[in-house]
Amino acid sequence: MENEKKGSFLDAQMTRRQFLKVSGKSLAGLTVSATMLSLFGCTQQQVDEEQVMTWAMPQGLLVVNEAKCTGCQRCEINCTLNNDGVCSTYISRVKVGRNLHMHGKDGMLNGNFTYFPDTCRQCQDPACGNACPQGAIYANEQGIKMVDQDKCVGCGACVEACPWHMPTVNPETKKSSKCIACGACVAGCPSGALSIIPWDAVTSAAQEIV
Repeated sequence: MENEKKGSFLDAQMTRRQFLKVSGKSLAGLTVSATMLSLFGCTQQQVDEEQVMTWAMPQGLLVVNEAKCTGCQRCEINCTLNNDGVCSTYISRVKVGRNLHMHGKDGMLNGNFTYFPDTCRQCQDPACGNACPQGAIYANEQGIKMVDQDKCVGCGACVEACPWHMPTVNPETKKSSKCIACGACVAGCPSGALSIIPWDAVTSAAQEIV
């Protein structure tokens, strides 16, 4: 049974298109090879406990390891410094702050923080783009969904349409923005909770177990 699970997830012909099937989702229930676990910087236990998620991006596989996230929000700061020239967690294209919650029994807070970096799934059929009345959201030559700032009127339709509410309307510019897969969040992560694995490395690791 384990081999069947491995084969369904790690195929020698694996492509970004195949990874889109699990993009933005937990890998729980999948048996991942030791080589791939090492590449992802995680353990099978973390996978089983739904702490590891992946996003398929043009330049590689974005791996989010909740177990390594310290909630420092450095990824949000780097994102906005790189894309907006300001330091703001609110307009960040990667979201951590909004995932800071405290959980306890019977509604009592017990100080057990849970948080993780969350970002755009780069959907093949984007709800945000379909909902935009101005046609401001488009796919560039790499397939990354972008916001045309000249067309955007800041109506917020994309925010409401996205199942994860990933686009954000900047309260100052009145324009929407979303992840453009620039990698600034990964470059600034001090704990390794975010990483981008190049597609050739993913494919090589997959071929080792076939």
